[in-house]
Amino acid sequence: MTIINKYLVPRGYAAITIFPFIIFSDMKKATQVRLNHENIHLRQQAELLIIFFYIWYVTDFVIQYLKYWDFTTAYMNIIFEKEAYKNEKKLNYLKKRKMFAFIRK
Repeated sequence: MTIINKYLVPRGYAAITIFPFIIFSDMKKATQVRLNHENIHLRQQAELLIIFFYIWYVTDFVIQYLKYWDFTTAYMNIIFEKEAYKNEKKLNYLKKRKMFAFIRK
């Protein structure tokens, strides 16, 4: 389910995915590519039974932050973000995506 609410999305981001919702800050930002990016996160969350996704996501962010000491670089190196950004323009990606694809490099 897609929601538009600028107050729920952190400043500087177009969208956030909190299973089962995709929340966009602005309707103009709800492009096909961004929607695909967020749908990849929905699939990741479902595979990890939601709670384990969030634990892994935060843990990976902390590790990346300690490695790079830069918020943006840490965020872009989170394993889940790498998969989503790499495949967001492939609009049929989820149709052939294998389970736990975020682990494969």
